[in-house]
Amino acid sequence: MKFFSANIEDLRALYTNSLQKALDMEQKIVKALPTMVEKSTDPDLATAFRTHLEQTKGHVTKVESLLRKATGEDNSTTCKAISSLITEAEDNIKDAQDASVRDVTLIASGQQVEHHEIAVYGTLRTWAGILGERNDAAVLESILKEEEHADHLLTQISERVNIQAAA
Repeated sequence: MKFFSANIEDLRALYTNSLQKALDMEQKIVKALPTMVEKSTDPDLATAFRTHLEQTKGHVTKVESLLRKATGEDNSTTCKAISSLITEAEDNIKDAQDASVRDVTLIASGQQVEHHEIAVYGTLRTWAGILGERNDAAVLESILKEEEHADHLLTQISERVNIQAAA
């Protein structure tokens, strides 16, 4: 019985396909974060994005390793969701003429990306556990914790930056 689609016949195939999308997601985020650092006028926000860029480079390496273990290759598959979120962020950044409003936009866009990543890594971690891939689950849990921390940090920064933008 083909439960998911013609190309994804079981949970392991879905897991592998989702890892490939996670790799694409992280690679695209690595390309997008330097612009977010550059466009940030709030020093704490720029630092948060800079720090997360380095973490994201590590996520790329970890996901590549998981894929090589699972398939012998570290090929990615297009993540349409992150492509859309990044396009939306780029549009919003261009539209925000005021620097403080741009910082608010950067935070909102960053959090939308983080929330997507949290959903992806939470799901992958759960599937790895179900599939008996305890090592994978631990790696994915570590990435998930970093994504949750990045989101929490953006929330803290937003509490100050949003008030400044409203003033």
